[in-house]
Amino acid sequence: MTRLTDAVSEADPSAGREERRFSVDGFAPRHDGRARENGKELRGRVPREEHARFTPAADRPTAVEAIETSNAGRIPDLVPIRVGRMAATPFAFLRGSAGLMAADLAGTPVTGVTAQLCGDAHAANFGLYGDARGQLVMDINDFDETVPGPWEWDLKRLAASLVLAGREAGACEANAREAAADAAGSYRRTLRTLAKLPAADAWNAVADERLVTFAEAHDLADVLRKVGAKALGNTSARFAAKSTVREADGSWRFVSTRPVLTELPYPLAAAVARSLGPYTATVPTEVRTLLSRYQVQDVAFRVVGTGSVGTRSYVVLLTDHRDQPLVLQVKEARPSVLLPHLARAGYPVPAPEDPSVNHEGRRVVLGQKHMQVVSDTLLGWTSVNGRPYQVRQFRNRKGSVDPAALLPGQLDDHARITGALLARAHAHTADPGLLAGYCGKGEALDDAIAAFAVAYADRTEADHADLVAAVRSGRLPSEPGV
Repeated sequence: MTRLTDAVSEADPSAGREERRFSVDGFAPRHDGRARENGKELRGRVPREEHARFTPAADRPTAVEAIETSNAGRIPDLVPIRVGRMAATPFAFLRGSAGLMAADLAGTPVTGVTAQLCGDAHAANFGLYGDARGQLVMDINDFDETVPGPWEWDLKRLAASLVLAGREAGACEANAREAAADAAGSYRRTLRTLAKLPAADAWNAVADERLVTFAEAHDLADVLRKVGAKALGNTSARFAAKSTVREADGSWRFVSTRPVLTELPYPLAAAVARSLGPYTATVPTEVRTLLSRYQVQDVAFRVVGTGSVGTRSYVVLLTDHRDQPLVLQVKEARPSVLLPHLARAGYPVPAPEDPSVNHEGRRVVLGQKHMQVVSDTLLGWTSVNGRPYQVRQFRNRKGSVDPAALLPGQLDDHARITGALLARAHAHTADPGLLAGYCGKGEALDDAIAAFAVAYADRTEADHADLVAAVRSGRLPSEPGV
């Protein structure tokens, strides 16, 4: 009797074999291995040297016009604070003018490769934060403007910000330019590394202490250690201890410290509190169970950021059965300032949809999760009185490096780290092999990005001077130092 195993072994292994190809929705077709070659071919259409080019459009709005436009819809009483913060330095101006830079970038060369963008990838928007276990990771940490678009826009914004930060720190022009080139070089090398890894390993490449070695950022190690030590104490509990008081009835209330933290009228505070109900439907089931063990104690208004000043942002104090606090931030989510400029760069602009799907808070949260390896477990979205909001943990062990306070060697290190982080974030939504093929082994892209960064830094300094003049003339109200 012939056994089945014998029959199989004796048969011609190729006889009657059907071609086994599977097509499954949501999964890639069979890979052809040509991603890198396809990237190289893009150089013929958009030479890397072309990225050095920056010529302001003839119809470019002035800096003052751009700021006035971006102030629309903000809380009027807070606009002077925003203007004051932007007027502090050219780097601060850049931080608050992502929309103006997007208008400028729309006229620059792009390869047509789409990635999920941070949208505001300046050098101060990279920092430390805690994961669910309280361990620190480093990554991009601001996603208000996130949207799918040309990867070059994020890289060019990062590079220009490094030049401005270097100038503010007193670095010579050569060092400031070198920092921009180092960011692009690190971006390029990181993509090459990720393209060689298995897909899952590249996807889960967490930015931990090994990043310092990978990016050759040893001069920055002490700075990161100090920032990390401070970040570990930057928690909801610490904020609550400094910003709340216990009432006679045992409840907790925020203490106003105007203009940064202010009490809300009860109807608005109640509306914000009620919005947490729909919010819980946007987080994972296990997180919903955790949140059910807290009760809302109070809600207050808190001024945040530079570009975000004037938007509606609330902090919600919750406590558990042991009176231990958790603070959530409910922050207004406005449309990305990049959206009006994508079409001019040849990218599709998302069409208006059902607000339950095309919710600006949802856009921010999903964009953040697309770009980060480790995200805040409490991320979600909701609406308050018809306006969209994102919800996140407040003071989630956040720590940031001020690039304008770094020594030249440290600035180069920060440039390499941020360039690597940006490449890793883009590789979640753009094929790292395709981008690596385009960027190449040489320094052609690095030099072009650095040249653009210097030219754009010059333009930003001129824009900042116009803003300062408008403040002095009284055209724009300003409250410096707040």
